[in-house]
Amino acid sequence: MIRITPSVFLDERAIEESFIRASGPGGQNVNKVSTAVQLRVDLALAGLPPPVRARLEKLAGRRLTLQGELLITAQRHRTQERNRAEALDMLIRLVQRAAVAPVRRVATKPSAGARRRRVEDKVHRGKIKATRSGPAEGE
Repeated sequence: MIRITPSVFLDERAIEESFIRASGPGGQNVNKVSTAVQLRVDLALAGLPPPVRARLEKLAGRRLTLQGELLITAQRHRTQERNRAEALDMLIRLVQRAAVAPVRRVATKPSAGARRRRVEDKVHRGKIKATRSGPAEGE
């Protein structure tokens, strides 16, 4: 189990690693060695609480497959080990973000004074605009 927060854990059995050839740094080695890492996390097996899983699916965006797997790719570094560590770090940070519940907004009403000032301002603007019109017809 991977500890995400004190109360949220991720089951390691839900994570599947595969190594692929990476573009980017590596020189001639890049064509021969599979240094990029793809993590596939089956969210059904991950053991996350339902609210955390729902927020994670929303945060994942295009990284979520139709099969319900989270796909994370890391290929910035030249070695498998560093890419592997980066991919796992990306996964942990994403789940940590999903573990934080959004703060519910409490609807409030404007105060009586604010409503009164708003009406007074509207009346004042109306008077200013009324003075802009030319003389009345017939004068």
